[in-house]
Amino acid sequence: MSKVVILDHPLIAHKVTHIRKKTTNTKEFRETVSEIGGLMAFEISRDFPLQDVNVETPMCMHVGKELSKQVIIVPILRAGLGMVEGILNLIPTSKVGHIGIYRDEETLEPKEYFAKLPTNLDEALILVVDPMLATGGSASAAITVLKKRGAKDIRFIGLVGVDEGIKKLQSDHPDVDIYLACKDAVLNEHGYIEPGLGDCGDRLFGTK
Repeated sequence: MSKVVILDHPLIAHKVTHIRKKTTNTKEFRETVSEIGGLMAFEISRDFPLQDVNVETPMCMHVGKELSKQVIIVPILRAGLGMVEGILNLIPTSKVGHIGIYRDEETLEPKEYFAKLPTNLDEALILVVDPMLATGGSASAAITVLKKRGAKDIRFIGLVGVDEGIKKLQSDHPDVDIYLACKDAVLNEHGYIEPGLGDCGDRLFGTK
């Protein structure tokens, strides 16, 4: 079974509280979501694999360390885009793929409508990012898309999650670890997390 890690860091908690406020404007919301993405990536990257590399310093030859796997960030459109820049600022050599998922109004099943991904997914360390882990349907579907294209080392990063989404992801993908900034209490009858952030996509892009 995959592990679930709640990143209990003072700065993350402070910034999550800021984006919870309904008075936080679009600019501040977008900037803070990006900052949280970077802080989370710093914590999550503690166990990224390294390899030795020979470097010449101004003084001598030295055996240093560098990441041994290509990092690929895959936001789930559209809200996942808000976390990408913060992670790229920390790991600028990362590549970025995109997956679009929508929910069929009749079957309520998630459907893929867009996927543009880098090559060599099977050799990369992949970070799937989506701010809200609510029902878990979109996250699970996106990870399925990646696995069908050969991805093996996948981690999910979200800002806020609830038990329903966590259990769905663990059931469908027990090999994918889950990292959240916080865990909330309930998924309401409309499918929104409470206390949550509201509609994260709308708040990021000012569309509501």
